[in-house]
Amino acid sequence: MIKLYDEGIYLVNGTEIVPAGEAGRVEQLTGKKAEKAEAKKGTIAYGILKAHNQNDNMDQLKIKFDELTSHDITYVGIIQTARASGMDKFPIPYTLTCCHNSLNAVGGTINEDDHMFGLSAAKKYGGIFVPPHVAVIHQYMREMSAGCGKMILGSDSHTRYGALGTMAVGEGGGELDKQILGDTWDNPYPEVICIYLTGKPAPWVGPQDIAIAICGAVYKNGYVKNKVMEFVGPGVASMSTDYRNGVDVMTTETTCLSSIWRTDEETEKFLQEHGRGDQYRKLDPADVAYYDGCVYIDLSTIKPMIAMPFHPSNAFTIDDFYANLEDILRDTEKAAEGVSQGRAPYTLLDKVKNGKFQVQQGIIGGCAGGNYTNVVEANNLLKGKQIGAGEFTLSIYPSSMPVYMDLSRKGILADLMASGAVIKTAFCGPCFGAGDTPNHNGFSIRHNTRNFPNREGAKPGNGQMSAVALMDSRSIAATALNGGLLTSAEEYGECFGNVPEYHFDRAPYDARVYQGFGKADLDTPLFYGPNIKDWPERHPLGENILLKVCSKILDEVTTTDELIPSGETSSYRSNPLGLAEFALSRRDPQYVGKTKVVDALEIARGNGEDITAKAPELNDVFKVINTIPGNEAVKAQETEIGSVIYANKPGDGSAREQAASVQRVIGGLANITQDYATKRYRSNVMNWGMVPFHLKGQPDNFEVDDYIYVPNIRKALEENTLDDIPAYVIKDGKAEEIHLYVKPMTEEERKIVMAGCLINFNRNRRKA
Repeated sequence: MIKLYDEGIYLVNGTEIVPAGEAGRVEQLTGKKAEKAEAKKGTIAYGILKAHNQNDNMDQLKIKFDELTSHDITYVGIIQTARASGMDKFPIPYTLTCCHNSLNAVGGTINEDDHMFGLSAAKKYGGIFVPPHVAVIHQYMREMSAGCGKMILGSDSHTRYGALGTMAVGEGGGELDKQILGDTWDNPYPEVICIYLTGKPAPWVGPQDIAIAICGAVYKNGYVKNKVMEFVGPGVASMSTDYRNGVDVMTTETTCLSSIWRTDEETEKFLQEHGRGDQYRKLDPADVAYYDGCVYIDLSTIKPMIAMPFHPSNAFTIDDFYANLEDILRDTEKAAEGVSQGRAPYTLLDKVKNGKFQVQQGIIGGCAGGNYTNVVEANNLLKGKQIGAGEFTLSIYPSSMPVYMDLSRKGILADLMASGAVIKTAFCGPCFGAGDTPNHNGFSIRHNTRNFPNREGAKPGNGQMSAVALMDSRSIAATALNGGLLTSAEEYGECFGNVPEYHFDRAPYDARVYQGFGKADLDTPLFYGPNIKDWPERHPLGENILLKVCSKILDEVTTTDELIPSGETSSYRSNPLGLAEFALSRRDPQYVGKTKVVDALEIARGNGEDITAKAPELNDVFKVINTIPGNEAVKAQETEIGSVIYANKPGDGSAREQAASVQRVIGGLANITQDYATKRYRSNVMNWGMVPFHLKGQPDNFEVDDYIYVPNIRKALEENTLDDIPAYVIKDGKAEEIHLYVKPMTEEERKIVMAGCLINFNRNRRKA
């Protein structure tokens, strides 16, 4: 059972839930009257945030983190930005891992060039460098960095170490650059939601089952969006730390801001095993703690789950999946039509055999599935058996070399290989479409973090379509045992629960990880491959701006994978202009060509050229603009021109800043939305100098290729008068007024947008 409270709650003595409307019960239980303001300070989250806040005002946080982490899709751009902004060395530990582009399979030398750049940067600026195949980013941070009461910022959305008492946040690279340069992460104090766990999971229920059930309960209603999920209650003790990690990493898919768990002897045991017992501290809410909401979960009621394409929240028990098989498959086929936009067929009903659903592929790996416990439990079922020589394949990626070694020493990997599974090294690729792409029209079940469109590696634009469902390793093993006929682990319940103690051996890290923090050598030359490019120059925001609508997306949510595809494009993330060629390529293939035309006009304007001669339509546009009261003297040559994307709710998913930067480097000047799916995407938009507009009303007044004129936008940013911004759609010889607004921005964020991007902002500060 999962229950969402429709009001705040007081948690008394860690076990008694008192709805805010019944606050009098608090006094009955404690002898003291409930004081909401004071009880808010009783959460675990409050204590950690207060300890890291550089501001006297807890309502407006200015956080300095203890450590940073990035992987090889993001660290080159972050370091290039920091260098351009005046960095001399990494002021806090910064771990650079190579777990995303580790295959070195696309674009010749460019992936390994990035890795060599990362190693040279770690030596030059004093960083920590983890080579390819050694560990996925989040497993390394769990094993070597996370500790009770710490805060870690990562340029990957799944930066979550709450089960180890660490509040971790995934953000775009610009936010890491701010930390490197001594600035703060600024955010209003978030609401904190109690995730109250009771009961104990059944042996055949794994962390992914619990995570999918939570996502299904809270994602669509926004219950925890941009809030902190705080896991408490007696049910926490029923799970090992390794198991908790598997639940915790999936909290990202709820769109929460961060997570934190109460800690106990299990947490201490994990840290001691990893040689960091001194990092343990018991974390519990105060005797009376106030939460802004509560998700009550009886773990004993959770069943094996499946998250159908195309989101982790598309959640069903496997029992319900079969009870409604044809309806669910038909709905999924319909959703696939929307993804492919008619460019590729996709069928599922033809995969039903004697009432069972045939799957083509299983994957267990990454920061969610590759944990020791998950692999052991898969082997508990498959040991001594075979998955068969049919169409179903099973690949397993242990999450780090130490995990790999212990599984090997115990004979577990040999047993799995004997069953027909293929064992691979630590790699995140299957999670974002850069490894184990299924066959066309295939269906893959995976214990990893995401099943968004286009994250399986298929290319609908080329007529290739496949899809992913999320499941726990236990049910994936059960499916493998049945030759790919989708099966709940509950059918083999007696096989699970026997997990031998894990023994951590840090020898692979001692042998291969470069530990350079505090040892910066500025004389070390950086390694540059031909694909590693600096960010192109962008100029400050103009007083008035003219936006050409280059894409209009009316989907309910637009993921970062649709804004900039993952998979093989990841290899180009060190080349801003090269990567920008892929912007919206799987969602709106016309976008790049359209925005580049606009960018060419702005470049010409900056060079003093007559842009109306290059685009005669602008003569008519500015004739209309000159009819708007107060804009009679506005000229094309004095008005910044750029492109704009409209999307109802963009930015769900990955933290990668390139979802915004690819727009900016080829002319993007703003986004217009109903809402931003995540705080991190909105931050990326601002850090790359684009205005994060919201639209009042619906986007009925403009279409692709229309112009939107926004006068006095710079003045509005300077004066912080952003709650009502008149703008004008210029079409059919008329100016139709619409109203935009911008949700609250910090003074620094407004200055960054006015400067044209974070790099410009930092350069301006240096000059001053």
